[in-house]
Order: sequence, then structure tokens, then C-alpha cells
Amino acid sequence: MDALLDLLRASRCTVVFTGAGVSTLSGLPDFRGEHGLNKRIDGNLVFDIAMFRREPVFFYTHGRDLVYGLVDHEPSLVHRECARLEQAGRVAAVVTQNIDMLHQRAGSRRVIELHGSPATHSCLDCGRSYPFAWARTQVQAGEVPTCVECGAVVKPDITFFGEPLPAGAFEEAWKLAAAADLMLVLGSTLLVQPAAQIPLVTHHHGGRLVIVNRGPTPLDSLAALRLDDLTEVFTGIAAAAL
Repeated sequence: MDALLDLLRASRCTVVFTGAGVSTLSGLPDFRGEHGLNKRIDGNLVFDIAMFRREPVFFYTHGRDLVYGLVDHEPSLVHRECARLEQAGRVAAVVTQNIDMLHQRAGSRRVIELHGSPATHSCLDCGRSYPFAWARTQVQAGEVPTCVECGAVVKPDITFFGEPLPAGAFEEAWKLAAAADLMLVLGSTLLVQPAAQIPLVTHHHGGRLVIVNRGPTPLDSLAALRLDDLTEVFTGIAAAAL
């Protein structure tokens, strides 16, 4: 803990990279964990773009609680501390693989969402944009959201399997990673590509990695510090009041 605090104090540009393990602290399931989505249904199929185009009701049925129940979950200690560290000038930005909007709700201002966000939804035909609350009302009523302009199916602006990452988000994350002298990798297995390349960019540019994750990751051998308990680590950071 002392070594981590020293790294944070010495850093001129710290970037936080978060994965599903951060949001499990808020009660959200991950994909591959002991109680993950894949234990109940194939999460890859729920978020498959070909399946969505063929049968959108499948996503809106099986993804209803996961996506449209997000407002029932509160930001965790990790989300809140990341926001506080940004406000204190200790963190430059958060790069997240998550789609739950919890970093923003905790108060983080610069959040790069590598896999998109359900904050907006778009018509697959005409491209008209709709807010999360509009779609949520329809989904909770058991309906598939359709465009009021053209009648086509509306999809959340989440990156489904089979879709490219949002180009602007990935480019911004890459530049941040290259500029960072310290990256905190939190709650990510670093198995999902190409998002998992981002911490490598920091390492290749001479920055240090701190990895906090319950299980092993492919980059553990490159980390300056390797810890496993997010709650313990961020309780310590909060107590230090950096």
C-alpha cells in the first residue's frame, strides 16, 4: 500500500483503466466470474450484433435487467475514489471497458468508454438518437424500442461483438495511455481485445502499471505492483486522502 501511494504521489499523469471487476462491487455481474452472465446464458450471444439484427427481442429480453436495470445500482467505493482522485488532480482520466455509466454517476468527468454506452440509442436505419430513459421505459414495458421516425429497431450505442470499437474513444485512450507515467488497471482480466492493448501502450512508452484484479492477467509480469483486493486497496487510498 505504501508503494502504491508513493507511485500515485510521484505520478505526473495517472490514467485509470477499469474492467468488470470494478462494477461487480456494485452488484453487477461480469461475464466469466463465478456468478457471471455466462453461468445463466451465453453473454456473447446476448451481445452479438448478428443476433441482434436477426432477433432483437432476444437482446431486449435477456439483456433487460443487465442493461436497463443499471440505474438500480450505485457506484462503488472504487468509482467514488476514482472521481475524487480526478477532482484532486491525481487522475487524468478513466478508460473503461464497462457500459454501466457508474463512473459518470460517481462524478468522474473524463471517461473514455471503449465499448460504448447505453446512455444513447440509435435507429439502425435512419440513425436518429434516443436517450436511455426513453428506451428503458419501452423495454420495461416488454417492448422492443422502435424509431418514431421510420419504425426500424433502435439499438443501444454499446459495442456488440462483431462491431468495431468507437474509433474516437479508442484513439483517445491510446493517446492517454502513451502520455501516462502510471496506469492503474482495476478489475480487468485483460483478455478482451483490442481494449487490453491499452495498458501495453503505457508500458511500451516507459510508464508503470499497477494491476489490481482478483485473478491473473497476461500482463502481471510487467506490473510494477500486483494486488488483488480492490476494496482493500481503495480503502487505503481513501484513508490516505491523496
